[in-house]
Amino acid sequence: MKQILRGMIATMNSVNPPRMTALKQLHEAETGGPFSILIGTILSARTKDENTTKVVKRLFKEYKSAKALAKAKVNDVEKIIKSIGFYHVKTKRIIKVASLITTQYKGKVPNDFEELLKLPGVGRKTANCVLVYGFEKPAIPVDTHVHRISNRLGLVKTKSPEDTEFELMKKIPKKYWLEINDTFVMYGQNICKPISPLCNVCKIKKMCKYYKAKNASL
Repeated sequence: MKQILRGMIATMNSVNPPRMTALKQLHEAETGGPFSILIGTILSARTKDENTTKVVKRLFKEYKSAKALAKAKVNDVEKIIKSIGFYHVKTKRIIKVASLITTQYKGKVPNDFEELLKLPGVGRKTANCVLVYGFEKPAIPVDTHVHRISNRLGLVKTKSPEDTEFELMKKIPKKYWLEINDTFVMYGQNICKPISPLCNVCKIKKMCKYYKAKNASL
């Protein structure tokens, strides 16, 4: 796994140093605590990273805590996040989440996977993102990029992101878990794209099942 991760980073740096993912940017920011990661991940669904980053910055400039967001008016929040997809639904969801964090968890985001899953709109990927980016606890958040690349490389042979998560957890040493999501997502956005992946510049193509199969058919 070390060779794969380092190869991905070397490839991206040789082509064009990639921009940090939205969650990594949130993690590095001064306000990048678990609550901003939780809300940022909920807002990021079906939304480009650049847009997510801008919206979350505006949101937390206005509402600096779970308690403040819990008291926010729906219309006011909608005005801030309306540039992202499904903003009506997401507005109600993040206000509800903020309310639960305030009343049930004393203003602090739980650092337990099962507790995170109890929050509205929080599935396995979101919970794992909070653990990784909010608490730096080993977990493997699997989105479409992680799922696609893991299957292309031949690390797994799965049909759903959830299955991919379970298989990766079995096969990959825990010491690499914190790196997987961020590196794979950047690689999926910049190199190993869904359509027309840049196999010609990829430094790990010799390890890639997809690349070998593609060239075997030529």
